[in-house]
Amino acid sequence: MPDLVELLNSECFCISLDNQALKSALESEIGQPGLFELVRERCPHLFAANPVFVSPQHMARMAQVVRAVESVVALPAYRAQVLAQSPAIAQEDPGGARGAFFGYDFHVTESGLGLIEINTNAGGAMLNAVLARAQRACCAQMEPMVPPPASAQAFDEAIMAMFQQEWRLSGHIRPLLSIAIVDEDPQGQYLYPEFLLFQQLFERHGLLAVVAAPQDFTLRDGALWHGDVRIDLVYNRLTDFSLDTLPSSVLRAAYLQRAAVITPHPQAHALYADKRNLVVLSSPDQLAALGVPQSTRELLLANIPRTELVDPANAERLWRDRKSLFFKPFAGYGGKAAYRGDKLTQRVWQDILAGHYVAQALVQPGERTISEQSESGPARVLKFDVRAYVYDAQVQWVAARMYQGQTTNFRTPGGGFAPVFEGPAL
Repeated sequence: MPDLVELLNSECFCISLDNQALKSALESEIGQPGLFELVRERCPHLFAANPVFVSPQHMARMAQVVRAVESVVALPAYRAQVLAQSPAIAQEDPGGARGAFFGYDFHVTESGLGLIEINTNAGGAMLNAVLARAQRACCAQMEPMVPPPASAQAFDEAIMAMFQQEWRLSGHIRPLLSIAIVDEDPQGQYLYPEFLLFQQLFERHGLLAVVAAPQDFTLRDGALWHGDVRIDLVYNRLTDFSLDTLPSSVLRAAYLQRAAVITPHPQAHALYADKRNLVVLSSPDQLAALGVPQSTRELLLANIPRTELVDPANAERLWRDRKSLFFKPFAGYGGKAAYRGDKLTQRVWQDILAGHYVAQALVQPGERTISEQSESGPARVLKFDVRAYVYDAQVQWVAARMYQGQTTNFRTPGGGFAPVFEGPAL
């Protein structure tokens, strides 16, 4: 018999996205005029129609896994091992900043969960704060499950506290005055509306905030500048994780010279987001060799799917077992160049062998029905993963991404970011 959370994900349509509330949140409560239309025109599948339900036990287990991973990353032996194979800039002391907005991505079903990857430039946090303000319950029984507006407001305050903490941890006593939100061609990014929301948040808290591309900065007098504005902190959304491309050269110099705080930084990516780290975190022998306590090893091994490097020595076996595997590039992000083994062709397999990939045991994603059975056809069922936004080993917020296909894509009608509500206990 299905558990209650599974029933809610398959049969509950009582809570849905309220577009008028969404417009209010985007344009007046925390956003700016025209932002709702910008979202609707440029990214119509950004917000899912319905929430995802997760049991309290799984919510607690995700937090436990986060803390377990963080405890391993804190070990000197782990850091030495990982940084030895990382780019030189990752071996540079980041100056105290921990890294803002890590994203721990899980597949969650009624039978268990699996941490499939960690990202250090996880997008969507501000969008999910907006989404939490725009949920509508159509019956009294479900009303208690909709979080109060105060929860989203508290998340806004936690975001600000995080950036202020990054500034203080980097050794600064004077107040943080300015933040730059940086990505390649920010206005062309799919999540550009989120950059505007961050800019609004920072400005509401008295900071000067700009949205810019990496080449828009100069370095002079020991400081980072955007035009005539001195930039204290860079909120880094670049996928140039090592800052080694020409457009990132000024940011790279600013990071190395401590001319500005850059968060998340190259070392954070190396320690957390490089997919090779999942090999360590899912290996009983490597965890034991690092001195990880037995209880922590058991937790990680039970909740991180076994991952191994793809190399000529195991290529034949991995090809044979491909239907139970998922293949990801070391420095991959956003599902790019990632493949389910059962979808592989020989041509793609040769690309994988020639590249830098890991093979991860396949963990099925959760499923959410987003429309009821009707005369026009069957109910639509989407996959979902769950993202825990994390700072300093603490889960700040939990959201889901609903999709069709191999990986999250924000191209699925009815899919996109979805709020996560705690269902009844199992």
